[in-house]
Amino acid sequence: MTTMTEASVREFKMPDVGEGLTEAEILKWYVQVGDTVTDGQVVCEVETAKAAVELPIPYDGVVRELRFPEGTTVDVGTSIIAVDVSGGGAAPAETSAAPVQEEAKPAAPARTPVLVGYGVSTSATKRRPRRGVEIPAQEASAAVQAELNGHAPGAVVESRPLAKPPVRKLAKDLGVDLATVTPSGPDGVITREDVHAAVAPVQAQAQAPERVAPPAPSLAVADSTRETRVPVKGVRKATAAAMVGSAFTAPHVTEFVTVDVTRTMKLVEELKQDKELQGLRVNPLLLIAKALLVAIKRNPDINASWDEAAQEIVLKHYVNLGIAAATPRGLIVPNIKDAHTKTLPQLAESLGELVSTARDGKTSPAAMQGGTVTITNVGVFGIDTGTPILNPGESAILAVGTIKLQPWVHKGKVKPRQVTTLALSFDHRLVDGELGSKVLADVAAILEQPKRLITWG
Repeated sequence: MTTMTEASVREFKMPDVGEGLTEAEILKWYVQVGDTVTDGQVVCEVETAKAAVELPIPYDGVVRELRFPEGTTVDVGTSIIAVDVSGGGAAPAETSAAPVQEEAKPAAPARTPVLVGYGVSTSATKRRPRRGVEIPAQEASAAVQAELNGHAPGAVVESRPLAKPPVRKLAKDLGVDLATVTPSGPDGVITREDVHAAVAPVQAQAQAPERVAPPAPSLAVADSTRETRVPVKGVRKATAAAMVGSAFTAPHVTEFVTVDVTRTMKLVEELKQDKELQGLRVNPLLLIAKALLVAIKRNPDINASWDEAAQEIVLKHYVNLGIAAATPRGLIVPNIKDAHTKTLPQLAESLGELVSTARDGKTSPAAMQGGTVTITNVGVFGIDTGTPILNPGESAILAVGTIKLQPWVHKGKVKPRQVTTLALSFDHRLVDGELGSKVLADVAAILEQPKRLITWG
């Protein structure tokens, strides 16, 4: 990576925006080369394994260089932007969103190449020609090749096929020699489709008998239309690792109960008219959350964690209530801190803030740390129930199914009633069947007779 030696240039490094995170992906740059920035100004948005976070610059100056393009995953501690803080530093003429190498000066020694991560995006592969200067096609192609291969423009480099790092890896994995691939991308860049198109001839040659038969029609070109590969990173990568670790570390037990929640649904409608709750998020999840908090208060041993290193059970005297939220970046579980201390209006306000922040992709890493118990509402997807997997470090998770009219025996007669199914998964190292059953039964009893929120709470 290029290291600027001028004393006036400050390097802003990728910070650890969460506990122990090692990398983050640059989602969007909000500044370009040549822009003036001020202390505290947000310069980019990054996605960690826990959330999307906006990064402010800690000083004033002029942007000299963006080290990586959008979409690049960068290790914590790596410089991502260089800023001239002298107050009069001239910025390069190039202002492309993708980071580019400064033009080499004739009298200056060659500089260390800039890492370009995944290369220049398709929309930015052509550089803007300088006014009044014509760039021959051969020289333009060489400049693109130098940039894709990580060299400074004008440097003498060995000729090699033009391809971005992911494409080179794909070709290596499939055993395709890029020198034999016909490029179809801009400026002669080899694309993933070009590599797939070359796979069939390579495989046919490897499997062909001594007498070569006419090649059969290949469907390799159509592979890209039949399958889409999505890199596993960010939130999805962290979620996958956490769920695998939880499933194979904590012995899960799941219990189920089906309950008549007709009275709870009536109470929800009444609360929506309450002046103290006007403008707040009032729905069945609010009362389910309150019911779970009351059940934990009545059975506090459910709120615990297992310390493997110390071989101890850690009993929590607070409840950080997690709410699973589906977002475009994947499933996240922010939690309401000290939920056990909140009144119903305060809990409604916290739930509303949690959901809106998650939908906007602005949930902070801190909001997803320290959870003790979680609720996942699969009912919003029309699902009756499920067997949820515990979040690492938590002892229990409650799944809430869809609420719908069903025939139900009520006061000795079969009537249509609002019914749902609850499922409670718990860590059997911490919670035995009796304790888990008591918690689930308490939640069900409160939802059946919500006045118990007053008598039990």
